Amino acid sequence: MKLTVPDYISSITPYSPGKPLEELEREYGIRDSIKLASNENPLGPSPMAIAAIADALKDLNRYPDAGGHYLVRGISDRLGVEPGNVVLGNGSDEILGLLAQAFLSPGSEVILPRPSFLMYDILVRSAGAKAIYVPLQSLSIDTEAIADRVTENTRMVFLTNPNNPTGTIISKADFQRFLGATPPNTIVVIDEAYIEFVRDTSCMNSMDFFSEDRALVILRTFSKAYGLAGLRIGYGIMPIQIAELLNRIRLPFNANSLAQVGALAALQDEAFLQQSVHLVHEGLDFMAGA
Repeated sequence: MKLTVPDYISSITPYSPGKPLEELEREYGIRDSIKLASNENPLGPSPMAIAAIADALKDLNRYPDAGGHYLVRGISDRLGVEPGNVVLGNGSDEILGLLAQAFLSPGSEVILPRPSFLMYDILVRSAGAKAIYVPLQSLSIDTEAIADRVTENTRMVFLTNPNNPTGTIISKADFQRFLGATPPNTIVVIDEAYIEFVRDTSCMNSMDFFSEDRALVILRTFSKAYGLAGLRIGYGIMPIQIAELLNRIRLPFNANSLAQVGALAALQDEAFLQQSVHLVHEGLDFMAGA
């Protein structure tokens, strides 16, 4: 069989996810191992999320709420935005894919820090767009160098706060300068998968910069601090104009029923969130001290 495939697709190296713990133990013939590679919550999910999911099992014959009304409302109330600013995703990765599908095309450029999350590169290249890599400086994202690389062909910029894998943050002052040097119509995507764990008070809060007049997209997830990685549920906060475009191409029922009820319950379990964050901080302090 001979397939016609664009070069920008055939040249992509597939993302290599971490293996499930059971598979690793089977492969190496070991037991009672502890997996750290995927940054999964060691406490598991919130007990409130587990209870909500258990209660929802009886309704699995029904399709999910395609708009995710209650979860969207919970997120919008928590962050002080309108429900129309919230787009749910099958993990925040799906929001990245929707952004690439909606706004990128062959010839457009996207600026990426390097190293960072590998899916940025894959999704940019899958749209035929050109990735412009800006190396980290002292393990931190160099916002000044990124701003210098923005041209009329730049459609999107990816920032990660804190950065994965280095854990460094973008300061409020650096981000303010970056926005001042970047055209307001250039889509700036801020991936905040680990934002709940930040202790540095100089770290920017992306919501402080959010407005309908700026093409700013903020990505967050329930996979890490909330312990729901297996349900694949994340969301984006963005201007309504961008959200409406993503909702045109978003697959129906992309956020499943269990993910929606589990995430909403987890969002309400503040005690579990604080316990998770405290445990990670304890581990970080132990490692640094040792």
